[in-house]
Amino acid sequence: MTINNNKNTKRFWFNNQEPFGYSQLAKYAFFLAMYLCLVSCNYKSRMSVSTIKTENGWGYTITQNDKIIIKQTIIPAVENNSSFKSKRDAMKVGELVLQKLNNNLSPTVTKNDLNLLSIKI
Repeated sequence: MTINNNKNTKRFWFNNQEPFGYSQLAKYAFFLAMYLCLVSCNYKSRMSVSTIKTENGWGYTITQNDKIIIKQTIIPAVENNSSFKSKRDAMKVGELVLQKLNNNLSPTVTKNDLNLLSIKI
């Protein structure tokens, strides 16, 4: 005696087969959202320093993604409002500030920083 169970097998297959529908689409959307989250979290904003010519000397700007976030036209931590004497001095202080920003430190510059960088005042 043989039992024809093709009907049961076929029905079993359809019951367990997951159709490509909203559940699959939701799964792919979830993985895409997670991927975009990881990519955006790893994205580091790009900062750079450049010197600018002022009326009395030199200064520097720090840009982040082509947007100026700091524009320093005078020597910080000095009482008289004078610009840097040379382009090189402005670049040294600008690089120090950029380094501090990259290390999540305050971008303030002290007189001691200026002395360590041998900035002419």
